Amino acid sequence: MDLCVNGQSREFPQPLNVEQLLEQLELKPERVVVELNREILTIDRHADIQLQDGDTLELIQFVGGG
Repeated sequence: MDLCVNGQSREFPQPLNVEQLLEQLELKPERVVVELNREILTIDRHADIQLQDGDTLELIQFVGGG
């Protein structure tokens, strides 16, 4: 399955939902905003949304600092 993640083409061996994608990328769901095909997803939808070949995702991670 081919996905475009933050402007880069990425290939994954099997179908994934958003929650599984974040796990594979080692990102904590509570620290990431996910935009799928120009729609911002709430965290409670991550497990329900099955990604499709060709989907475009933007992942924005919050980090602390000062």
